[in-house]
Amino acid sequence: MTATAAQVETREKYGFYIDGEESFPTSGETFESTNPATGEVWADMSLAGAEDVDRAVKAGWAAFESAAWGGLTATRRGRLLMRLADLVAERAEELAAYETRDNGKLYREMTAQFKQIPEYLYYFGGMADKIEGAVVPLDRPTMFGYRVREPLGVVALITPWNSPSLDTMMYTGAALAGGNTLVIKPSEFSSAGFLHLVRLFEEAGFPPGVVNVVTGPAATGAALVNHPGVEKVAFTGGPVGGQAVAESLAARTRGFLLELGGKSPNIVFADADLDAAEAGVFAGIFAATGQTCIAGSRLLVQSEVYDEFVGRLVGRAEQIRLGDPMKVETQMGPVATQPQIEKIAGFVEDARKNGANVATGGDFASVEELPNGLFYKPTIIRDVDPADRLAQQEVFGPVLATMPFTDEAEALAIANSTEYGLAAGLWTRDVKRVHKMAKRLRAGSVWVNTYRAFAPNAPFGGYKSSGIGRKNGIEAVQEFLQSKMVWCELGDEIQDPFIMKT
Repeated sequence: MTATAAQVETREKYGFYIDGEESFPTSGETFESTNPATGEVWADMSLAGAEDVDRAVKAGWAAFESAAWGGLTATRRGRLLMRLADLVAERAEELAAYETRDNGKLYREMTAQFKQIPEYLYYFGGMADKIEGAVVPLDRPTMFGYRVREPLGVVALITPWNSPSLDTMMYTGAALAGGNTLVIKPSEFSSAGFLHLVRLFEEAGFPPGVVNVVTGPAATGAALVNHPGVEKVAFTGGPVGGQAVAESLAARTRGFLLELGGKSPNIVFADADLDAAEAGVFAGIFAATGQTCIAGSRLLVQSEVYDEFVGRLVGRAEQIRLGDPMKVETQMGPVATQPQIEKIAGFVEDARKNGANVATGGDFASVEELPNGLFYKPTIIRDVDPADRLAQQEVFGPVLATMPFTDEAEALAIANSTEYGLAAGLWTRDVKRVHKMAKRLRAGSVWVNTYRAFAPNAPFGGYKSSGIGRKNGIEAVQEFLQSKMVWCELGDEIQDPFIMKT
């Protein structure tokens, strides 16, 4: 791939994907997509209103009830997912270029994500015909009972701008393995990559209407969440949005799966391999410009090595190469949106007003070849009070809040002191400490002497305000299934109509 972000691109126009075809909004309305590396509008996206959402949901139900999908065996569903995996692997570099243009993340990172997607699809494809029921031993000699697991119907996915296709396909593989159909609303800030990927479903052999995509802002998402034909919503985003989704669905007694924010601690003990910890902590906050829900945005370091370790990170952060995300030598790209870079700057300014010690960064950055790009300097702030806003709320940017601790008890108290509980990192050579700490850390994932590790068969999700439910693993498929109990009377006894059988 030789393209660069600075090259002039033809302005493109995108429609929806409904019932296997490109479709455009009833209203004719569009919204612009801006390349955050150049500041240029490069595409016009279709804006879905309630009528467009309704068309997509109806297409999903028609496919769900059709023989082509609803009558397909689980084994054949799995084969379709595996065929899709092959196609995504073949097009990974092409698809990655669209996502980099949309959200500014490094092209090589986006390529790596598209090469990971097939592994999830292979896993869920193999899981499709492993969804089993069970005979339930009833305390009645003439009664035979069994439980089956069935799909929900039409499921909605509302996904984020930072890893749009990877996040979406984690949900998609699990939901389709269970036999559901989908209406997907990607973020309005990064819809293009998935709109290219969704074409591969038809090529893989999926019937029309199994996967539908509508695009638009929060109002489009609200129309989808509130549609009476949607049986469950999987949402990845911030806590405010997640709470609104949960309230809407609870009001009409429908389910939801939420992956929300994080304020993850990376905890470094004095006995750790400091070289390995430095690399892991560094990647945990500055990879993807800090725009990941699992960013290790709080660094807790044991007092004996605090100054040395933070000093090492500062020196390394000052060497990060900012620039064109399409270039292989670039280490950190732009922030994805103007509102997001303003939010990051606001956090840092508040910290300064509270007397924070900005060890490096703390300001907008300029890149000569991309003067209109949304760049922010890698930032490390020392000696942050664990109760400060910077230590409590999600920044979603390249800002690391550091704080010392004395012992395990203090480290745990600080680590567990936020409303979030998505992930945590632990760096130590003490095996006893590992297991004691892992048990008491209130987080859905605990990484020991590593960070940002994922696998298709490893459940992922949060504690507390970081979400409800799990993606990946067997648990993810179960999120998109419902149980049905079947009771069969095999005897000749006639039931008393006024007495329940027990």
